Amino acid sequence: MNLEYSAEYEDFRAQVRRFLAEQWSAGDAARQPDPDGMAAFAGAVPTDERATAFRLKAIERGYLYRHVPRRYGGGEQPPDPLKATLIAEEFRRARAPHEMVGQGPSMLVPTLLEHGTEAQKERFIPGTLLGKIRWCQGYSEPGAGSDLASLRTRAVLEGDAWVVSGQKIWTSSARESDWMFALVRTEPDRPKHDGISYLLIDMRTPGIEVRPLRQMTGDADFNEVFLDQVRVPAENLVGKRGQGWVVSRSTLKHERALIGGSHLTRRTFDGLVMLARALEVRGRPAIQDPVVRSRLVELEARLFANEYQGYRLLTLSARGEEPGLAALVMKLASTTLGYDIAKLAMEVIGDRALLAPGEPNAPAMGLFGTAYMWSLGVLIAGGTANIQRNIIAERGLGLPRDSRK
Repeated sequence: MNLEYSAEYEDFRAQVRRFLAEQWSAGDAARQPDPDGMAAFAGAVPTDERATAFRLKAIERGYLYRHVPRRYGGGEQPPDPLKATLIAEEFRRARAPHEMVGQGPSMLVPTLLEHGTEAQKERFIPGTLLGKIRWCQGYSEPGAGSDLASLRTRAVLEGDAWVVSGQKIWTSSARESDWMFALVRTEPDRPKHDGISYLLIDMRTPGIEVRPLRQMTGDADFNEVFLDQVRVPAENLVGKRGQGWVVSRSTLKHERALIGGSHLTRRTFDGLVMLARALEVRGRPAIQDPVVRSRLVELEARLFANEYQGYRLLTLSARGEEPGLAALVMKLASTTLGYDIAKLAMEVIGDRALLAPGEPNAPAMGLFGTAYMWSLGVLIAGGTANIQRNIIAERGLGLPRDSRK
């Protein structure tokens, strides 16, 4: 396996580094707490003016949003996964703002590029790329989680508007969002997968009520959203009426790719190693305990396997080849690994893992407790781990849906 880049790509890396040296100082990096934009994962968070100005320059150079046409505010460059990877590596090294990561930029934008009208692309994509338009996802309902096609939120066309009534739940950052992309049932007499449409809903529309759902962390990232006779312009329909399920699969594909990123797992593991060096278990640093060391080795072996699987997929993409089954595994592998890393951290910390972030005696400022509870949610987000196993079995391995039949 040769992981070195050719001279052409190393020259490109040097160009990116010169740009970063000119446009993003060490002082800028020190003031940028979240260079990857991951605080926006649940819903794009507005960034400061300096970060926005930098992103605009990076877009102009073709370093960010390379897949988005310039007329919609993107960098518009030919597909080249190796260059995209080099850009991400160098921006991360410089702690410079990369592409916004969130439900709007990472999930809705590629969906609109694939299924949206010209007017929808021009209206929503530029502001979404820079975090100026914040989005939430209206998919899950009290009776429609893993079986999403069972959703009941209704939309009836009255003149030039859809009238929407129903309830959504587990809606991340709904209180801070400007808009929601939602699945609604427009043809109640059709088979459940065929009667769904994909709507863009202004969260300021009369008839919308958002109620926070308090989590065991004390936060309220999730919400339930009630819609009572909410009027949505007919032009906000994405794709064809009754074919929202097809559109939603594009969104889910990008959501799973977003959740399956491996560099965040690497950061969590590196933090765990630092924790094991600092905390004591049975009178000595935890990292010297044979059981802890054995489990760290196991986790790092899985982490390397995950990272090299990512390189393999990158190589296939650069060659224009379809990854097949290999691509289906990444979300499941990354999220289960992230959970296992956080779980070991909790075991190493012991009883103090129950201390809330910010408590004086909380190891690592209580961040691993939050990481552990977050990892449980990520196992569910974008399709539960069991759903992912079913997808791998059915689509990747060709196994029957029910082996008992």
